[in-house]
Amino acid sequence: MSKKKSEKQPHVAVVNDKSLSFLEKYINNASPTGFEWKGQELWLDYIKPYIDDHYVDNYGTAVGIINPKAEYKVVIEAHADEISWFVNYITNDGLIYVIRNGGSDHQIAPSKRVNIHTDNGVVKAVFGWPAIHTRLGGEKEEAPSLKNIFLDCGCTSKDEVEKLGIHVGCVITYEDEFMVLNDRYYVGRALDNRVGGFMIAEVARLLKENKVKLPFGLYIVNAVQEEIGLRGAEMIAHRIKPNVAIVTDVTHDTQTPMISKITQGDLACGRGPVVSYAPAVQNNVNKVLIETAQKAEIPFQRQASSRSTGTDTDAFAYSNDGVPSALISLCLRYMHTTVEMVHKEDVDNVIRLIYESLLVIKSGQDFRYIK
Repeated sequence: MSKKKSEKQPHVAVVNDKSLSFLEKYINNASPTGFEWKGQELWLDYIKPYIDDHYVDNYGTAVGIINPKAEYKVVIEAHADEISWFVNYITNDGLIYVIRNGGSDHQIAPSKRVNIHTDNGVVKAVFGWPAIHTRLGGEKEEAPSLKNIFLDCGCTSKDEVEKLGIHVGCVITYEDEFMVLNDRYYVGRALDNRVGGFMIAEVARLLKENKVKLPFGLYIVNAVQEEIGLRGAEMIAHRIKPNVAIVTDVTHDTQTPMISKITQGDLACGRGPVVSYAPAVQNNVNKVLIETAQKAEIPFQRQASSRSTGTDTDAFAYSNDGVPSALISLCLRYMHTTVEMVHKEDVDNVIRLIYESLLVIKSGQDFRYIK
């Protein structure tokens, strides 16, 4: 008897206890934009058993390579950096004002605990905020903004702050850590997009464990500085000069309040990887992803991304003479907060889709529309 089309296929688990332990350690580590090297060290330590070679460029982008001597080069890529803050001004009373490093959300800052990273180690602090009792009185309440959010590290003078090793330019991250929610979601800060780095490392693990011999060179790229303009991908694309690139990043789950499906699309955690349509997405590469998902019975969703994807896909696509590139996104709730959420099954399925797609790509494959 044939299967009904509506019949849901059993989920294929990929992430195991060892890899989950790495993911937790990797998410909990701070890797703010421009200061990613500690996270890159963790990532390289995890992926080294599954690759033939690796290197790190001048700004910290890490590249693991399988078949480094092959002429035809395929990239799978994610970005390693997380949003953060910089110390910008220290008052005479010992309070600290900040500026963004990436797209940090000022509205979630009040009452958050943070780590200020100094040459002497981490200094703890909090984003202070006036008590509700003091904000009453008929006047319109002032909303959190870059002009009024501030850090309190328990000091009463600028001199005391500086003696802790804090200076203008110190980077600041939230201290929130990884957890599993309802045995269904991975939750934490910086899932955007270190979960991507985790997923491409898992692809390398599967290739090694399944003894797959790829007919091309595979470059597993964990790029820096995506959050401030795709800069790490821009640099490394010119160094690798790949023939094709598959990028993975997060995209918005649009099922929660205050998000318009009319403008943001209808996407949901738990429904599978998201394939994108955009000028930077090369349609023949995208076709490989879609046909692979259908053949492997991997659920997937579709997203239209207008002028640009806003991901490292754009940097790879428009590098060199134009690199055929496509994007596989992971649905995520509450982006750029400390409680980013992704569905466990989606993580497994993004890994599966990248892995299965690599098995389809041929050495020397020509993705041009007109030959």
